[in-house]
Amino acid sequence: MPTAANITDAVSPARRPVIGPLAEHDLPEAERIFRLAFGTFLGVPEPETLWSDRDYVHGRWRAPHVAALGATLDGRLVGSNFATRWGSVGFFGPITVRADLQEYGIGKALLAATMDQFDAWGTRHAGLFTFAHSPKHVALYQKFGFHARFLTAIMSAPARHAQPPTHWSRYSALSDAEKVAALRGSREVTDTLYPGLDLSDEISAVQAQHLGDTVLVEGDDGLAAFAICHYGPRSEAGAGACFVKFGAVRDTPSAEQDYLRLLDACEALAVSVDMPTLLAGANLARHEAYQHLVARGFRTEIQGVTMHRRNDPGYCRPGVYIIDDWR
Repeated sequence: MPTAANITDAVSPARRPVIGPLAEHDLPEAERIFRLAFGTFLGVPEPETLWSDRDYVHGRWRAPHVAALGATLDGRLVGSNFATRWGSVGFFGPITVRADLQEYGIGKALLAATMDQFDAWGTRHAGLFTFAHSPKHVALYQKFGFHARFLTAIMSAPARHAQPPTHWSRYSALSDAEKVAALRGSREVTDTLYPGLDLSDEISAVQAQHLGDTVLVEGDDGLAAFAICHYGPRSEAGAGACFVKFGAVRDTPSAEQDYLRLLDACEALAVSVDMPTLLAGANLARHEAYQHLVARGFRTEIQGVTMHRRNDPGYCRPGVYIIDDWR
């Protein structure tokens, strides 16, 4: 079985990498590099098989709110990165470089282009998720103005046959006019938590690519909460899982109760699509949201750290009921 170290394809690392948009014909190679890079770092016996039950490349490349960047040497793809725009908020990843070429400045070149993309978008708050135990990763991102802040736990729990909340719906079941209203409502929800935070493009991309669905929980004054969920083999969820990529609750006096209703709706969705596991990301700065997940039986599967540009806390602060995952 070939290893990451001996797949070289004869490129010249002395040359500077060329950074540009990732081409569609390069997606299979980008996915191969992604699996080998992370599989090698994590010590997987057969790194090319890592996370073969999920996709982090094709879905993001197709999303209009994601900038997919490729790095080439001598005309061959050697790395990639994906910058995602959620309105005024941006994050990047996965950033991967061919395992045998990781000491030649390719990652730095991709990061420089990513910072240019954030600046072009006018991104107010930017961040990333990385390995908390890796000084090498943390030090690299520090060079680009990112500061390590709170741990983020990627948590899982069994999806039980819980009683779904009242006044909830699935985005996929709405009429066209209702979808427009739901997207507007989602922007209103997130704007109460961080100015300009906007997940409407993420909701639309999940719907257009059939990657999952978005649950909507109504309140007395319109949409109270929503959660964008992935499931199925073409998504980011993994086998047998319903993955809450992002969930948010409007900042009101009833936010805590609305958060519990949102978790009930996510669990009901997972059960309805025959996914036995529910996944959710919790930044420990938002300790109330995290503690409610623990109380419901969620346990940490992966633990990393978020790094924020200019050390800006963004929406990672107490009293904010958000579920997210910047991987």
